[in-house]
Amino acid sequence: MLGGEGTREERIADRGERAISSSVILQTRNSHEGTKRRFREAAKTKVGKFSMRRILIGLLCVVAVIPCVQAAPVALFYMTSDPDSIRSFLAHATQIDLLVPTWYQVDENGLVTGAPEPTVLKRAQEEKLAVMPIIALFDKKKFHEFAMNAEAQALMNDAMIRECKLHGYTGFQFDFENIDWTDRDRLSEMVKTSAEALHKAGLQLTIATVPNAPGYPGAGGFAKWIYSDWRGAYDIAAIAKYVDLLCLMTYDQHTRWTMPGPVAGWDWTLENLSYALKVVPKEKLSLGIPLYGYHWYAGAPTKENETEQDKPNPTAEYIGTPNALQLAEAYNGKIQWDAEDHSAYFFFYRDQMREWIFFTDVRTFKDRYELVQKNGLQGFCSWVLGQEDPGIWSVLPKRH
Repeated sequence: MLGGEGTREERIADRGERAISSSVILQTRNSHEGTKRRFREAAKTKVGKFSMRRILIGLLCVVAVIPCVQAAPVALFYMTSDPDSIRSFLAHATQIDLLVPTWYQVDENGLVTGAPEPTVLKRAQEEKLAVMPIIALFDKKKFHEFAMNAEAQALMNDAMIRECKLHGYTGFQFDFENIDWTDRDRLSEMVKTSAEALHKAGLQLTIATVPNAPGYPGAGGFAKWIYSDWRGAYDIAAIAKYVDLLCLMTYDQHTRWTMPGPVAGWDWTLENLSYALKVVPKEKLSLGIPLYGYHWYAGAPTKENETEQDKPNPTAEYIGTPNALQLAEAYNGKIQWDAEDHSAYFFFYRDQMREWIFFTDVRTFKDRYELVQKNGLQGFCSWVLGQEDPGIWSVLPKRH
């Protein structure tokens, strides 16, 4: 949160820390007095010089230490309105540091729609858990119109501030995707303007960004498309100057648009993290850890009209980990570990055709969680509650 003199709880904690420090100082003083007495007594004995030597060695070894506990990464979880997602939140609220629910949208005219889910908001307030909803827009044409309209953006900013005051949110997170790369600077300017408005109101602005290493498109047609339509719109160096937190969505490397592969391969994750850390302070960076997977299979041939020939339809669907495990059990899929990509996967046969599933089990999650710790990042951001391997909760500490 922003500056100020601190909450009542912070002031109490501060007094407690000062009390601990005073206690340590007092113990140290008492120890010093006892040491002086031992020196004087040793000087009176025949073996005084040997005793004094032992005491001197002991003094060098005795150090008053206050344990320095490294803070755990901030656990940010996304939540949808799906009942499974809500149930997961209610079951694990004590292990979540920041809840980012998908409650709001904005259109090209700046009209903000949405509202909190009452049960979730009540529980979050009881747990004193920070809530920062998403405000979303996924449309190239509409985003472009919106980015060109300062009045519409002002309406959105006013609405975000209003909703924060009404419901006690700590701020909002921008989730603007499917943006043309030519609107890159407009997005950065919008972030700047909105951040200034929210900060002035004592609130925070964060953003979810599509990972975009190496910062330019490759040679192939897919590489051009993924950059021009998805990755190229995020100038993370400029954006990081204004937001309180940048959530790097290091997931969906392989999707229904690609061949089978991990949702977030290891080298791909490392490359995007390294690229981001060049321009984003680690204290402002949250690494995306997916909680789901994709299921690839052969779909029925398609054709746009009766006069056209059938077209092949290899396809994939988003799949949560519980459903993936259910398919593995039903069709005798042997879960395997991809050591190169640090990812779980399996395949099985149905109707004489091989189907592939890459997904996030607890080991996949843990490897990426440890990557966050190793790099000293602010934390991680995981999409989405309700789709996770239940084992991940054994990895995460409780807030209280």
